[in-house]
Amino acid sequence: MFFAVVSQIGIVVSSVVLVLSQKALFKFYTLFFAVLLGVVAVLINYYAISHIDFYSAYYKAALGVRLVPRNGPTLWLGMAVVQLLFGMGYVVLLNIQSVFAALVVLDVMIPLWGLIIELPVDVRQLVAVASGLALALNTAVCLALKLKWFYYSCRYVYLLVRHMYRIYGLQLLVEDTWKRIHFPDVLRVFWLTRMTAQAIILVYVVKVVRHESGEHSYLTSDVFWDLFSNLIISGCDSTLTVLGMSAVISSIAHYLGLSILAFIGSTEEEDKRLGFVAPVLFFILALQTGLSGLDPEERLVRLSRNMCLLLTAILHFIHGMTDPVLMSLSASHVSSFRRHFPVLLVSLCLFVLPVVLSYTLWHRYALNTWLFAVTAFCVELCLKVVVSLTVYALFMVDGYYNVLWEKLDDYVYCVRSTGNVIEFVFGVIMFGNGAYTMMFEAGSKIRACMMCLHAYFNIYLQAKNGWKTFINRRTAVKKINSLPEVKGGQLRDIEDVCAICYQEFATSARITPCQHYFHALCLRKWLYIQDTCPMCHQKVYIEEEARDRVPFNNNGYVAPGGDLGQFAEPGGAEAAAAAGGPEHENELLEDNDSIEYDEDEWGTENGETPIEEDYINDDTDSNGD
Repeated sequence: MFFAVVSQIGIVVSSVVLVLSQKALFKFYTLFFAVLLGVVAVLINYYAISHIDFYSAYYKAALGVRLVPRNGPTLWLGMAVVQLLFGMGYVVLLNIQSVFAALVVLDVMIPLWGLIIELPVDVRQLVAVASGLALALNTAVCLALKLKWFYYSCRYVYLLVRHMYRIYGLQLLVEDTWKRIHFPDVLRVFWLTRMTAQAIILVYVVKVVRHESGEHSYLTSDVFWDLFSNLIISGCDSTLTVLGMSAVISSIAHYLGLSILAFIGSTEEEDKRLGFVAPVLFFILALQTGLSGLDPEERLVRLSRNMCLLLTAILHFIHGMTDPVLMSLSASHVSSFRRHFPVLLVSLCLFVLPVVLSYTLWHRYALNTWLFAVTAFCVELCLKVVVSLTVYALFMVDGYYNVLWEKLDDYVYCVRSTGNVIEFVFGVIMFGNGAYTMMFEAGSKIRACMMCLHAYFNIYLQAKNGWKTFINRRTAVKKINSLPEVKGGQLRDIEDVCAICYQEFATSARITPCQHYFHALCLRKWLYIQDTCPMCHQKVYIEEEARDRVPFNNNGYVAPGGDLGQFAEPGGAEAAAAAGGPEHENELLEDNDSIEYDEDEWGTENGETPIEEDYINDDTDSNGD
């Protein structure tokens, strides 16, 4: 009961300390270290008087090292120097006045005087206890005088937090507190300090045990592995230590991501999120598997499995960083080998590392749901790398021949769609694997939530986007096929270039109803975005029902039943309007009014040359002729 009350008080005090201002926080830690120095001075006095023989021939230090021979006064003088330093530090931190400061230092030194006059042990212990009580009373008085300051600091913090919550909301309040106290750095320092202290203690214990057993080699490979295993097990034995380990993983992943970005020459800001994604995923895996609540041996096994899953996720994220750079180099036809080599080397590593990891795990462990998940992630990553390299090779071949390759877009789409379909299949398989794990192995609310998120983002949205892309492409092909095609002699009579890619017509050209010529591939990419001519923004494709309703379009072309391949005579639109009367004229006006212009996007009005065609590249059919 007592420890529960103390822990609750500690939580309340820690919560108040978290939101203190920098000046108040500095003062709080000053008082804390002053109290800590007083406690240490009292404990040293009591321990030295009760357990140290000042007149022995040798003195054995705390770490088991035998020091040079000492007599009583020499050791007493060393203790006096140490206690004098502690007393002066206590006085300075509490800012005690000169007269009282001398009394405090004298109070700390009084127990050592019992050694000089050789008082009995029980009397010396009584003097040490009285000295400690006097120092505790002085500390309580000093803290009581600071209580008013502490009250006003807490009240100021309360008013500030309430004001920020009312004005900015809870999210910005948490973000501001997170940034101000550098919470990840605090967790990182806590975890590393704890691991260092435990490592020192473990090394000392191993050293003493092996020395007493007569072994001179202290750190063999087996001993080192045991030490490392014990440290890792103790490093994730609670939720707080798991948070600290996540903070350390965040730093490692962050600098790894920066190194890879610098190596491949990427400048994308969004690719620097690896330091955020990796620790969040590790913490979710730890909560999902109940890592901190497992037995030590089982915890080590579960941690190693989570790290394998985390490694595969990091490799997937790195592939997402390298793929845009690889596509950019191939589509822009950069010929420098020094620019291509780093990205290709990283892609090769992304293919080799999953293979090596899967091979190693399959030779060490039997098949289970965890191994199946890791293998699926590795195979999926290898397939994604193969898809990226295949598209890269297609673009490089297209750039090498420097001739318009009209089938390039189809090939790229087929390769990428095949990869997306395989990735979708793996997503469904992983959902089934997770469902089996939740029902028969380790079900939890966190795992169920993660499965729902996986089903929505990796299955539903992926299938929806893929189907939408397929429909857009099919519609674009239908629109292109409805336009007349010019080949042979008629193509040679066209003294113009494609207004999208600015290249000549080598094999064929498509004619829009507004008498503009384009490559079929270029126009199809444009039609992924909108159904208007890139030059004049008039309708390129008219549905069959609209053709039945409108016998003439606004460019003088004959509706279905006529010859779309022949151009209309000059003044055809005016003649049709005159023949049809006001009704047809209104239809023409309505048709013209339906044409929408977006000056911010296109930059020009009808009849002018539009801006560069950077907006025609669709993200599903990357990139460029």
